[in-house]
Amino acid sequence: MSASIRDVAASAGVSVGTVSNVLNRPGKVAHSSVERVTRAIAELGYVRNDAARQLRAGRSRSIGLVVPDISNPFFAEVARGAEARADEAGMTILIGNADEDGAREERYLELFREQRVNGVLITPTTDDLGALTRLRTTGMAVVLVDREFFGSVFCSVAVDDIEGGYLAVAHLLAAGRRRIAYLAGPLGIRQVVDRLAGARSAVAEVPEATLEVVELRAMSVLEGRRAGGAVLERENRLRPDAIFAANDLLAIGMVQALHIQSGPRIPDDIALIGYDDIDFSSSTIVPLSSIRQPARLIGFTAVDLLLKELVDPGGPHERNVRFQPQLVVRESTIARYKSVNVFTG
Repeated sequence: MSASIRDVAASAGVSVGTVSNVLNRPGKVAHSSVERVTRAIAELGYVRNDAARQLRAGRSRSIGLVVPDISNPFFAEVARGAEARADEAGMTILIGNADEDGAREERYLELFREQRVNGVLITPTTDDLGALTRLRTTGMAVVLVDREFFGSVFCSVAVDDIEGGYLAVAHLLAAGRRRIAYLAGPLGIRQVVDRLAGARSAVAEVPEATLEVVELRAMSVLEGRRAGGAVLERENRLRPDAIFAANDLLAIGMVQALHIQSGPRIPDDIALIGYDDIDFSSSTIVPLSSIRQPARLIGFTAVDLLLKELVDPGGPHERNVRFQPQLVVRESTIARYKSVNVFTG
């Protein structure tokens, strides 16, 4: 039978209240008492019933984080940033992987509500915020991550993806490329659509440039390889001379496909740029140019906004944080590039 808090108190020669203070507010307890209680806990193997404590308090020490695809290193970095800020506040992050499935996303939201988490951070899979709105009406704080809906009731942290798409394609155009292909991923994803809008804006500034949109089923390395195979099947004159991939995973898949089949050379025949600047980008067969997003800072800031919401819901703190993307130039586009007003990583 496991030891109880009363057993700890009896062993340490203190009251139950003192044990509770040691567990929750040790700064209010004399050092000698903390030592006796800590020693008793170790000797008895006491594990506190956090579920019961949560029921009494009405909230846990956890924050729920729902991401669309945890296998994407970008979201793993967002989670690390969120964990860092939560740890500073004495909280933990519980991660739910929606896997781009709206129904699964809603199940995680319901689970987090049942677990009485302090709040939810989420990258929604769709523009329908009905489930989040209902969650907020129950008193749950919600912060949007890597998404923004200005004018809504939700705080948000995001990157200007329209600007990011513009930077990527403007870079390719400055390198002399004119037949641009955009590996889009599913066009139901807001970030994909915003990056496309930026790409179109850049192409519109160069009369002879064209933009082909290639919608793929997922934003994965496998889909990038499949798209690469389709490029190899085309005649040389029908191939793009530059590719902008909606994320780095697609771009890495494209690099693999072209390299394995000894196809068009990167960047001589086809310049290639990705998005996110994940850690793998600089160590691919051909180091990948990319649009950098501050992933860890996004997660860190999202938790910070959530904590401010908990203290003062709808208060005067900054509610919508938007970071600017950064162009990172590497060998996958650098052959014909002339300007030096960029970051080279």
